[in-house]
Amino acid sequence: MKLLLDTHIFLWLLYQPEKVSKHHMAHLRDTDNALYLSAMSIAEIMIKHSLGKLDISLPSHDALVEILNQMDITLLDYDGASALHLGTLPFHHRDPFDRMIITQAIEHNLTIVTVDGFFREYACRLL
Repeated sequence: MKLLLDTHIFLWLLYQPEKVSKHHMAHLRDTDNALYLSAMSIAEIMIKHSLGKLDISLPSHDALVEILNQMDITLLDYDGASALHLGTLPFHHRDPFDRMIITQAIEHNLTIVTVDGFFREYACRLL
């Protein structure tokens, strides 16, 4: 299965792994699954941190790349097809980063790992 981590899941893995459910963790540890993180999640983290809305110690660029490699997570660039899909996405969720993650998952046939209930309003696969 190809799993796209929602931003909060990635942050929990880094800073509060005990918050990740046993169900989700089992799938994240399953080596048959491929793990992805959207470039939009990185953008969300950087923007919220710079605005003071995310009080964490950010790793350096090189350290973040190493963390992703160690966790076997592929960073997925945000592409034009996913951006165009935003125009057809119903406006159930107001968070623009989550909407971009949803369109990326749909366009790339990924299953989203999240606990955000708003994602259920969309035609995307959820874990």
